[in-house]
Amino acid sequence: MEDNSHIPLSQAVEAIKTAILQGQYEALKDVNRVQLAVYFAIGKYLSKNTRKGVWGTGALKKISEQLRKELPGLRGYSETQLRDMRRFYEAWIVLDGDTFNRMAETMEDFSAVTNAESLSPNSAVTTAELQASKNQIDIFHAITIPNIAEFPIEDFLNVPFTHHSRLIMLCKDTEARYYYIRRAAEEHLSVEALEKLIKQKAFENRETLPNNFKQTLPDSAIARKAVMMFKDSYALNFVNVEEIGERDGQDVDERVVEQKIVQNIKKFIMTFGNDFAFVGNQYHLEVYGEEFFPDLIFFNRELNALVVVELKTGKFKPSYLGQLTTYLQILDDKVRKPHENPSIGIVLCKSANKEFVEYVIQRYDSPMGVATYKTSADMPENLRKALPDIEDMRKLLASE
Repeated sequence: MEDNSHIPLSQAVEAIKTAILQGQYEALKDVNRVQLAVYFAIGKYLSKNTRKGVWGTGALKKISEQLRKELPGLRGYSETQLRDMRRFYEAWIVLDGDTFNRMAETMEDFSAVTNAESLSPNSAVTTAELQASKNQIDIFHAITIPNIAEFPIEDFLNVPFTHHSRLIMLCKDTEARYYYIRRAAEEHLSVEALEKLIKQKAFENRETLPNNFKQTLPDSAIARKAVMMFKDSYALNFVNVEEIGERDGQDVDERVVEQKIVQNIKKFIMTFGNDFAFVGNQYHLEVYGEEFFPDLIFFNRELNALVVVELKTGKFKPSYLGQLTTYLQILDDKVRKPHENPSIGIVLCKSANKEFVEYVIQRYDSPMGVATYKTSADMPENLRKALPDIEDMRKLLASE
């Protein structure tokens, strides 16, 4: 029998709180997926009758008014919302074809829910039951979801209808919609945050670094977050490139880059991404009398993981991954806390053959990625000439 006598009350409260919140979240997910099924089915029904001239103009308004008379207190079925349901179906009509039907699997207990004796007259479930019986709208097999590994059905079903409606209005590309649905589900985005992402063209501007996160991170949600967290290239314009290449040896050059990053750590973190905290540079690791000193170590709150960054001033070499694997193993064994996710490694080098990196990195068991960086010297000549001279800037600041 497990001995829980020494568990502090604070941990017990945290465990119970987590269970409650998790239960509430799971309950909300079921409500949301049922609602989406109902809205999709109603949208399909409305589309097939309004688009083919079966009903006259103003039909949606009349339907809405009649629904409110028959179901006092009913919410969510205005003329505008009925139009959104029709648009929802027509946007995802591709899901209604000869694709693998997984909606039934996620709703296998739905019939038991609809047979409950006490249901609120304005609930989505009650409305679904009435619609199914009176208007022959099949909500059980309305949505068929493509069996796409990169697009889990759970993400689609966990995103609220309001988010779907805004996404459909603002985004027409199917692949882009998949992308925003994944982010909305994983990051629990508000409608406003989702709209902001779309307007910022996050899908068009996305660039992912070669990585093996999906194979090596234990949780698929964390793996997707890691993929979205890191870019494939970073602009380190604060690095003084004049000092690189004027010293003897590549190691010295790498120390120059490292020191410039440490001196400008705030700028680097703002460039690197969100929720990073700097742990240290040349961090001392030791195992069996062997000492190692990773260049930069961060902690990312969103990923709940240590992130080690190895700096290289030349082209990517496969040996860098072996070096990084050693660091990650020692970090996980000696430094990582029990509640943290596995440590993640990033090789930050001057250049890399992306296809080659993707080829070799899959054989490693530690979560790693390879990104490149550019300094001010890599900017187009016309832009570099437009920048003020460093010495002139120093004199100007000193005089002021």
